[in-house]
Amino acid sequence: MKEKVMQLNQIHSRHHVFWVFIIVHFSLLLFSAFSADIPPRKILNGEKKKSRKVELHMEDNRVFIDNGLVEVTIENPSGHLSGITYKGMLNVLETRNNNNNKGYWDIVWDNEAYDKLATQHVKIITETDELVELSFTKMWDITKDHGNSVPLNVDKRYIVRRGVPGLYMYGILERQEDFPDAHMYQIRIAFKLNEDKFHFMAISDTKQRIMPSQEDRDESRSQVLAFKEAVLLTNPTNPQLKGEVDDKYQYSSENKDNKVHGWISDDDAVGFWVITPSNEFRTGGPHKQDLTSHVGPTALSMFVSTHYTGTEMDVLYKKGETWKKVLGPVFMYLNSASWDEARHYRKALWNDANRQLREEIQSWPYNFTASEDFPHAQQRGEVNGQLLVRDQSLDKQLMQAKSAFVGLAAPGYAGSWQTEGKGYQFWTQTGNTGRFTIKNVRPGEYNFYAWVYGFIGNYKLNLKITIQPGNKINLGTLIYDPPRNGPTLWEIGIPDRTAAEFFIPEPNPTFVNSILNHDADEFRQYGLWDRYSDIYRDGDLVFTVGVSNYSKDWFFAHVPRRIGNETRATTWQIKYELQEVNKAGNYTLQLALAAASYAEVQVRINNPDANLPHFTTERIGYDNAVPRHGIHGLYRLYSINVPGNRFQRGNNTIFLTQTRCHDSFEAVMYDYIRFEGPAV
Repeated sequence: MKEKVMQLNQIHSRHHVFWVFIIVHFSLLLFSAFSADIPPRKILNGEKKKSRKVELHMEDNRVFIDNGLVEVTIENPSGHLSGITYKGMLNVLETRNNNNNKGYWDIVWDNEAYDKLATQHVKIITETDELVELSFTKMWDITKDHGNSVPLNVDKRYIVRRGVPGLYMYGILERQEDFPDAHMYQIRIAFKLNEDKFHFMAISDTKQRIMPSQEDRDESRSQVLAFKEAVLLTNPTNPQLKGEVDDKYQYSSENKDNKVHGWISDDDAVGFWVITPSNEFRTGGPHKQDLTSHVGPTALSMFVSTHYTGTEMDVLYKKGETWKKVLGPVFMYLNSASWDEARHYRKALWNDANRQLREEIQSWPYNFTASEDFPHAQQRGEVNGQLLVRDQSLDKQLMQAKSAFVGLAAPGYAGSWQTEGKGYQFWTQTGNTGRFTIKNVRPGEYNFYAWVYGFIGNYKLNLKITIQPGNKINLGTLIYDPPRNGPTLWEIGIPDRTAAEFFIPEPNPTFVNSILNHDADEFRQYGLWDRYSDIYRDGDLVFTVGVSNYSKDWFFAHVPRRIGNETRATTWQIKYELQEVNKAGNYTLQLALAAASYAEVQVRINNPDANLPHFTTERIGYDNAVPRHGIHGLYRLYSINVPGNRFQRGNNTIFLTQTRCHDSFEAVMYDYIRFEGPAV
């Protein structure tokens, strides 16, 4: 009996060891597979060598591209992205939406009509083990499409590569000479993600949080504020968000910073990211602001818009003019956190998305695209040189233009790149010595533009630059003479094209968005325009040169003042003292604006009641920067000459009146104000 018991114990012991071995071995395999999701570069390259080939399957109404990491489903022939399968998630996109409302292109054109660019034909461009590229096309037909769809030939491209967890998308849009006039106010790609999965949004290192749901913005759960985009969450599904404000414009970003953003599914530790490795196909230059991600969950790739510029952006396409442009490629990247990163998976996913961004930037321009309209590196050119500044009132010597923004854009006037909406732009920043290299420039004709931090105005080189494949152009040493008529007597602010250095008030505690708690984002809080009326209850702003501090005493936006249910025009005063006055000389008020929206600034000298102002901007601006929580819109500079006989020895006052007051959003933001004496 004892022998049988011993035998049974030995058998059980062997079985126990066997099953422990199986469990440990299986766990190690799972850990190895899962932890390889976000590998170091050498592991990633090794995986690519061993990864599955890319496979294409075509059906009558669907197309599938599968590389073993992601499976992409595209509706045939519309070209709408209807599915992305990744890491056990059957669809990253919202399954309850129609196929034209999951992953799609759209254009807002004449009369604010939407066109989602549904196509009519699909063509295989490339099909190899390494890559599949598909083309979905539509040719505009005046007999069928006039008035029904935007007059545009459309070619939407999808690329899936071996060993790469994501897909590349780009579009080739074309207008022929006989196409009728059309405005195209907005061009973008939109992704509506799975609402049950993606709740955490990340836009930057500081702007990340659990977001409200689309349901939370319904009337039963929120209160609409001054405009439909802004709501106060009164009964959200997540109680922790109660009392917060949500507005998609609070998550806007400048083009130069809008490189990676997206969403995380906490249940799956999976991230979906929109990665933009180049701004060459975006409009309005490096400082143009635009949307990123917002409640939906929605992720956007913006190419063209009138946000923060208004209709001053050139979006009119005229009959008789041909036009063709490649928008993208942009990369939709998916990643997942490994087990050892589980405690900090959000940080791991965000850091990995930024690592992938750096890899995409290093690979730009991509060499795997098949369209002849997208030139590869050897088909592009380069421009280099050095920019110096000559301002003898500051320094008798030439000064190096440190960290200046320099770029190539369509030929125009100095500063026209701000509203240029049709061509390509290429920008970089100078080094400490003012030297610059603008790389990977597409062939074409350009002007060279620049602006320099700490100096007013715009620079343009009066030379048309023609880029040909492979050429390198050295512009030599360029000298910028910023506007100046005389020595500085006083100044307010910093010439940086924003109002960020001025006083930005704390938001009303009732209208806070906690994602904006970082100092760099404080200007994006809701309702700051109303704080002016709270602070200046009994009278408007008065700034005394030599006494006041512009970071505390100069409100960031010149807005109307609210008195009861009315809004009234406001007059700001700048008080200063002149020890002596040259009655025969000319003085200059340099007035640089960072934003303007349906506004008018009138300037009066020493007499606030003068019937006629000494100067008026007249009605300017459509950028809507105040309600859209921007700290700037379009830059404007006015050099205002004032004869010396308008001043007096001793105390003087300049009165700045913002005359328009139909609502709180008719406003300007000042960038910088400088008062110059007569030329010496």
